[in-house]
Amino acid sequence: MANPELTVVVLAGDGDMSAIGGNHLIHTCRRNIDLTAVIFNNFNYGMTGGQYSPLTPFGDNATTAPYGNIDHPFDLCGLVKSAGATYVARSTTFHALNLPKLIADGISHRGFSVIEVMTGCHTCYGKMNDLRNPIKMLEWQRDHAVNEKQYQTLSEEEKKDKFIVGLLHKVEKPEYTDEYSKIIENTKKK
Repeated sequence: MANPELTVVVLAGDGDMSAIGGNHLIHTCRRNIDLTAVIFNNFNYGMTGGQYSPLTPFGDNATTAPYGNIDHPFDLCGLVKSAGATYVARSTTFHALNLPKLIADGISHRGFSVIEVMTGCHTCYGKMNDLRNPIKMLEWQRDHAVNEKQYQTLSEEEKKDKFIVGLLHKVEKPEYTDEYSKIIENTKKK
C-alpha cells in the first residue's frame, strides 16, 4: 500500500497459504491486490514434519494422519478463483518449461495472481504414500496432469484422478491500490 510500484512475489507452501494464511489469502483475492503468489503444493507440511494440510488428498497418509486423511482437500485454484483472484494458473515441477511463462504472466497481470505449483516431497509425503523417490513423484505429476482440452474429453470417473494445468482463469478487474489512490485524490479535492 505504501509503494504500489513495487513488484511483489510471494513464495509459500500449501499449508502456509491454505491453512495458517488462508484468511489473508481469500481477502487478498477479494481485494485484488497486485501481488503474485506462487504456492508450492506438496500435499503436506513438508518442512515441519509431514503433517497433513488442507491440500492433502483424501485417503493419503501423513504423520498426523497415519491411517489416511479423512478431510477432503480444497481445490486451491477453484478456491482463489471463487474468492476473486483475477489470474489463476497451475503447473507442476514436471512441467518446468511452462512454469516460468505462467509466473511471468502472473507478474505482468495487474491484480492478484495465484500460480499453484504441484511439487514433490519424497521425504515426508512420498515415503508415506509409495512415492519414495523424486522420479516417481515426477512420473505421478506427468501421469495425472492434463490441459483443459484433455480434461473435457475425460469421463467423470477418469477426471477423479486428474488435475488441470495451465492458465485456468484471467479477468480484468479494478486493482485495490488503484482504487484506494482514487479515494485519496478525491478526498484531497474536497
